[in-house]
Amino acid sequence: MNIVVYPGTFDPITNGHTNIVERAAKLFDKVIIAVAASPKKQPLFPIETRVEMAREVLSHLDNIEVIGFENLLAEFVIEHKVNIILRGLRAVSDFEFEFQLADMNRRLVPQAESLFLTPDNHLSYISSTLIREIATLGGDVTEFVSPVVVEALNKQFKNA
Repeated sequence: MNIVVYPGTFDPITNGHTNIVERAAKLFDKVIIAVAASPKKQPLFPIETRVEMAREVLSHLDNIEVIGFENLLAEFVIEHKVNIILRGLRAVSDFEFEFQLADMNRRLVPQAESLFLTPDNHLSYISSTLIREIATLGGDVTEFVSPVVVEALNKQFKNA
């Protein structure tokens, strides 16, 4: 059985993330969306909220599981018997960092292979960072994220 993990902060989950997950769900038996706590990144939403948003956004897919984690990805991979680590690449500029991660993961968990998918072209410029910035400044992000995420962002910034 091919079990793939797609790790990330997902702060928030974007249409680009969703596109990659939908395509991965067609390729693999089981896809685990591993939502990283990532305290160094100072996420906008707590991990519980990001996990719940991802679950809602991806609820139309049967072979998806969303799990939050706070440990090393290598430990998560071993614990969940994952054999593929999936990463998304938006642009060539992402490649160098992702290449370093793949090499490190190969060293830490040699039983797992790293694979890369790119989102559809019309989604390649979308990043969670840009979405947060646009939303912070009152911009409309409905084209880039699901309605669940739009609602959470609107609520977050009304209370700010």
